[in-house]
Amino acid sequence: MAINPLKLLKMKDRLTTFREEHPKVFPFFHAMKETGIQPGSIIELKIIDTDGKEHVTNIRVTDNDVETLSILGQMDKENEKDKVD
Repeated sequence: MAINPLKLLKMKDRLTTFREEHPKVFPFFHAMKETGIQPGSIIELKIIDTDGKEHVTNIRVTDNDVETLSILGQMDKENEKDKVD
């Protein structure tokens, strides 16, 4: 599977926008990384739609999930560094 560099740039821009619009998310995951999102942990997602209906799901964290979260964290740090430079 080939990786499209333009899509990567767009993803980087989307991460920047997401961070600006939701400033609590990345610090939360950074804090959790330090205390330990480990394989076997459970991440629960809850969405309350505009009608007030709740939708909840969860995942049991795997080794692959830990690696993915680490990669996203590295991308976020690099993105933040690029903004400073």
